Amino acid sequence: MAIPGSGLAKGLAVTLRTMTRKSVTAQYPDTQPDLPPRTRGVIGLFEENCTVCMLCARECPDWCIYIDSHKETVPAATPGGRERSRNVLDRFAIDFSLCMYCGICIEVCPFDALFWSPEFEYAETDIRDLTHERDKLREWMWTVPAPPALDPGAEEPKEIAAARKTAEKLAAQQQAAAAEPPAPSTTEPHADEQARAAGQPTRPAGESKQQTDQPKQEGRE
Repeated sequence: MAIPGSGLAKGLAVTLRTMTRKSVTAQYPDTQPDLPPRTRGVIGLFEENCTVCMLCARECPDWCIYIDSHKETVPAATPGGRERSRNVLDRFAIDFSLCMYCGICIEVCPFDALFWSPEFEYAETDIRDLTHERDKLREWMWTVPAPPALDPGAEEPKEIAAARKTAEKLAAQQQAAAAEPPAPSTTEPHADEQARAAGQPTRPAGESKQQTDQPKQEGRE
């Protein structure tokens, strides 16, 4: 059976312990908060990777992403080749007054053009100023933290593994080529050079090999 007033006593004890502790208050904005690396502050745009596929704008549940583009003809890279057309990004804007920070646009982007940035100081006095264009989104891209390191037992990414294997193969080929002795000459020395090296008399000038090798027959006409 609980003693009457025990709950009140426990509450007062907690209050007394808290009153005796020194409070620590971060004086913002002089002291910036230490945010986790995966903080959802704003969305940064790496426009070099954007192909204007419109997938982020179509999947956004709030319809707060605005994209404008035009087509541009690319000449053929080789003679006789076909010309290609590509989409050129004209406008990429996000209305953060509508954004609910769900991160769907970042997840569905197939070309890694959108990233979370922990930047959160973008308050405005006018709600219309919360629509940020691609220049501002580009500035926030440089505040995106580096990706966390892989776990010790994690599988190596395929791109890094392929690049490493190619580099190791090229280095092995270069080492094998450097350690291999030079190939001997395939041309045989002339018969006169062989005879001179062996100390034998050489053939007189104008005589063929058959005439020199066969003994001369005297007395025959």
